[in-house]
Amino acid sequence: MALNNTYDPCDAYGVGAAKSVQQETAVGAGAQLLLLALLGTALGMGTAGWLTGLAFAFASWAVLSRALHRSRLPVFGPANRVTLGRATLVGGVTALVADSFRDAPPVSLLVGLTAVALVLDGVDGKVARRTGTSTALGARFDMEVDAFLILVLSVYVAMDLGPWVLLIGSMRYVFVAAARVWPWLTAPLPPSTARKTVAALQGVLLLLAGADLLPRAANAGVVAVALGLLVWSFGRDVRRLWRRSRIPATPGAAVRELVAR
Repeated sequence: MALNNTYDPCDAYGVGAAKSVQQETAVGAGAQLLLLALLGTALGMGTAGWLTGLAFAFASWAVLSRALHRSRLPVFGPANRVTLGRATLVGGVTALVADSFRDAPPVSLLVGLTAVALVLDGVDGKVARRTGTSTALGARFDMEVDAFLILVLSVYVAMDLGPWVLLIGSMRYVFVAAARVWPWLTAPLPPSTARKTVAALQGVLLLLAGADLLPRAANAGVVAVALGLLVWSFGRDVRRLWRRSRIPATPGAAVRELVAR
């Protein structure tokens, strides 16, 4: 995602708008700290949970603030507020999972926070489209929150089923790292309903396994299905990007590629 590297306080964006947008991120960070305090007080959370929750709150605030500053977004927007609310819930889930290395958290609380975050995942995009406030930054924000939630859930489930589950949470980050070595992986991909469906299923299936409602063997099967679908989805996209990188950059080749789609 390309972001501007300059900032002019005298342009149409304006100092007032900049402060307003940054204030929204501060409110989000405050909400995360409040949720962390509630969880810590109610559960007697240990040091790992507190430190991880605080680190998540600070890191998410810093990264989002920097991205907003560089993008010069005039307003934060309702869709980003929904995503920020999801990020707050993900921060709570992250703290609970970190604390679970010391003591098992209440499964109902972990499932509840995660379920709400997953439901809201289908809300922010609709809000952005209906209000005409879709932005590249908003899409990236949404994607990063999704990816981190999947990573945290995979860590939690891996404690019971084994480290192979971490392949689910780490796959996107491996893809991003690989793109630094092979730039052709950064080419845009056409929209795909299958890709969106597989991505949405990862959270649902990991949550099902983490809820411990099924026998251990069934949970392993559920997670294996999630991993298989993810490997298929990433494999299809990588293959498509590789084939595109092999096509010479000529007008005729571009036409043939569009026809092939």
